[in-house]
Amino acid sequence: MRQSPKFSSAAPSRSAVPDASADDPNAALEYEIAREQASSLGRLGRRLEAALAALQAFDKSRARARHGSEREALLAAAGTLLWHFIVQREACGLRDSARVMQDYTVPNEVRARMGVFSKRGP
Repeated sequence: MRQSPKFSSAAPSRSAVPDASADDPNAALEYEIAREQASSLGRLGRRLEAALAALQAFDKSRARARHGSEREALLAAAGTLLWHFIVQREACGLRDSARVMQDYTVPNEVRARMGVFSKRGP
């Protein structure tokens, strides 16, 4: 069974917001931006985990031979979520995507679909 990375959904209290009247008047805004980036990253991480779990469950059900198009849809969804997650991580300054692939145990098939969109769009 795959160990999923643990993310805390507990956000810091409002009292932890830096005082905007301090030396840097933009500190509160920068804090809120960083907080939203972290929140978005957590949401995307959970969605990626769910997509990978759905693909794994589908493969374990032995239905993949009978429902190739359903599996392809699961692969495409996981690849798109992986792409979104990697882009959000990079926006947060986290550049080591190899670590994501390892921590989330991303199958090669999903990696190959990262950032690949159908003609109909993402």
